[in-house]
Amino acid sequence: MLHEVDDALRTLLRTRALSGGDVQLVFDAPTREWAARRNIPTINVYLYDVREDMGRRELGPVRVHDEDGRVAGYRQPPRTYRLSYLVSAWTKQPEDEHRLLSAVLGCLLRHDTLPAEMLPADGLLATAGSAVPVTVGVPPAEPRSITDLWSALGGELKPSLDVVVLAPFPVPPDLDAKPPVTEVEVKVRESASKVVEIRRKSLA
Repeated sequence: MLHEVDDALRTLLRTRALSGGDVQLVFDAPTREWAARRNIPTINVYLYDVREDMGRRELGPVRVHDEDGRVAGYRQPPRTYRLSYLVSAWTKQPEDEHRLLSAVLGCLLRHDTLPAEMLPADGLLATAGSAVPVTVGVPPAEPRSITDLWSALGGELKPSLDVVVLAPFPVPPDLDAKPPVTEVEVKVRESASKVVEIRRKSLA
């Protein structure tokens, strides 16, 4: 699921924010050593935090119906995970970095969710059938310092965007339902040891 979000963000930003420009887009950790090797304009999209959104957790299995409307099985509801990305621009001039960040910000602000056409067609996100929300620059609910993150990476503080994607993750396995009850058997007893009559009734 993580790589599918990466692919969707890569496609979205390349086609709608960086189209026509000679800008590299990578998902590397922006460490001091990595920055020293940069020699072309680069947008770095670094996944720095993955945690479940407990407020969106649903309890209990969900019924799965077949074409006739019968219960064919049970499925655990997907868990929703908050994927936090640190997005930064790297060029030789601060003004150029600001222009790239502005293009990325403008692109993401136009999309409250990852566009369905950007999701891998045969991936988990596409088959989940639910939207994948995206926020950018929203203050986090829990205390979290971007400054501390840059310090942990060993680099200098740079302007950056905090992008959060809420992605559903399926919980296997699916459970098959037992065959539906179509007939009831009733035993009429004269005594505990003697059965007088057995009656069967169809429920179809």
